[in-house]
Order: sequence, then C-alpha cells, then structure tokens
Amino acid sequence: MAEGPPAAGVGDPGPRSRTIAANGLTFAIDECGSGPDIALCLHGFPESRFSWRHQLPLLADLGWHAVAPDLRGYGDSSRPPHKADYHIDHLVADTAALFDALGARRRLLIAHDWGAIIAWIFALRNTRPLDGLIVMNVPHPRVFRDVLRTSWAQKRKSWYVAFFQLPKLPEAMLGARHAEGIGKAFTNMAVDKSAFPPAVIDHYRDNASRPGALTAMINYYRANFPNILDEPAPVLDVPTLMLWGEEDTALDIALTEGYAPLVTDFTLKRFPGVSHWVQQEAPDKVNAAMREWLETLSRLRERREARQRT
Repeated sequence: MAEGPPAAGVGDPGPRSRTIAANGLTFAIDECGSGPDIALCLHGFPESRFSWRHQLPLLADLGWHAVAPDLRGYGDSSRPPHKADYHIDHLVADTAALFDALGARRRLLIAHDWGAIIAWIFALRNTRPLDGLIVMNVPHPRVFRDVLRTSWAQKRKSWYVAFFQLPKLPEAMLGARHAEGIGKAFTNMAVDKSAFPPAVIDHYRDNASRPGALTAMINYYRANFPNILDEPAPVLDVPTLMLWGEEDTALDIALTEGYAPLVTDFTLKRFPGVSHWVQQEAPDKVNAAMREWLETLSRLRERREARQRT
C-alpha cells in the first residue's frame, strides 16, 4: 500500500499504527499522544484513517490522545460481509466501543463526511458524554432532511446517493482500472489539486481495490438512506464546531444554516475556495480553527472546574 507523504508535525514524532479490538471487530488505528483524554477522528467516504494525518499531531500537541481508526469495512479494519452490518446502530456502537477500549476519561469527537453523520447521531443519542464535537462538511441530520425536501439544488447534488442503492454497478464503475473512479473523486472535487499528489491518490485507490472493500464502503449508503435523516433531534447540548469548505460540490452551503434551535453552543467556520475534502486540502486553516476553538473550550472548562473547587 502506498504510504503517501509524511504528515505535518506539531511537536509529536508522528502517528503510530496498531490494531485494537472493539465491538467484536478489529480496528486499525493511527494515533499520536497518549493518556485517557481521547480525541477520536472518524473519516468519510472514500477515505481512511490516513485522511487525519495533518490533524493528529496538532491534537496531541494540545494534550489529547488523538486516534484515527479505519472505520468498519475500510482499510485494515474488519470488513463484515452483509449490508445490514453497516447500519447506523452498528456504526455508533463502534464509536462507543472505541472510546471504551481506549479508556476514555474525556471525549472529543472529530469527524468528516460519513464520519460526521456517525458523530452527529452519536451525540444526539448521548451515546457517551462528549466534551466537544467537531464536524466537517456534513450537516445535522435534521438540517439535511429539511433542505433536501425543499431544495432542487441539493437534490441534484445528492444524485449519487440514489445511484449507490443499485446493486453491483457502483462497485463496477468505481472499481474499474484499479479504482480509478475513487481517485477521481478526490482530484475532480478538489480546488487545490496539489493537496492530492499521486502517492495520496494511490493510497485511496489501493484501499478501495481490496476484496470486498468497495461493497462495504457503499453499504453505508445502502443500509441507512433515506431513514437516517429521520433520526430524532433533541436539542444538542455539546459544544460544537462546524468547519465547512465552501466549494463542496456534493453539499450545498445552505446546509450550514439553521442551527440555533438544534445546538445550544454552535460555532461555524467557513473556508472560501476549499472543497469537500477540507481537512486534507486546507490543513493549516483547519488546524488553526481547531486550535483556537479547543483552546477556548479548555479555558472555559478550567474556569468552570476552578469555580466548582471554591
């Protein structure tokens, strides 16, 4: 497998790789830092744990034990065979089990694309207490549902979700010529194409070319849409940061609006001229926004704990 370029360091020697057992599966993880304050980073389609290579050292530098797993079905993690194995209930349970297996005392959930769908629902269900939630280029399920019902622009952008419901054809098209279509998903959508040099693209194409991998990846869509958008939406009382590349060709910018009734502590940071692949395409900007928000969150927590001690 192609390794890609080295990640940008922030004081940590770089990600370490290992496997851990959780929820009856084996997960391959990259990690930086150590200890029980866990920042768990969930990737999207058609990515892998490698997509967080720029963020793990930053999170470790801020005192977190930063962990990025290959989600079930991806990369070096277990690949269950059935469509039902990729239902959101299992994906949320994986996330909880990963936090538990890592001995989490504090929990920060950071997620992009499909990982962000999992993260929203994990938080909405209050599956485990969270100290913070950072989501990238995927909206709250209720916002997505409401916009999709009324916006023809978003319906057109979401055409691929319907295509992925077809049997076998998506795998055949995306998997042809050593998953050339997977590589083009990055290079065609990216604004700054230099963020995806051949070594990075080769990594994702290699992952998708493994036996059963594309079916597992597409089963996330088959097992969950459209019902996932009807997830109950209690008011979310977890500090939440949304980072959004404005040049997302799959998700309309309107999906960043309307959060006041849904999330009590919501911060939005938009990045002009950046695509859906926000944390890989603009890592310096994303890392700066994360650092600022997390340092503010840490100061507020320290003040709250100081008041509780007096």
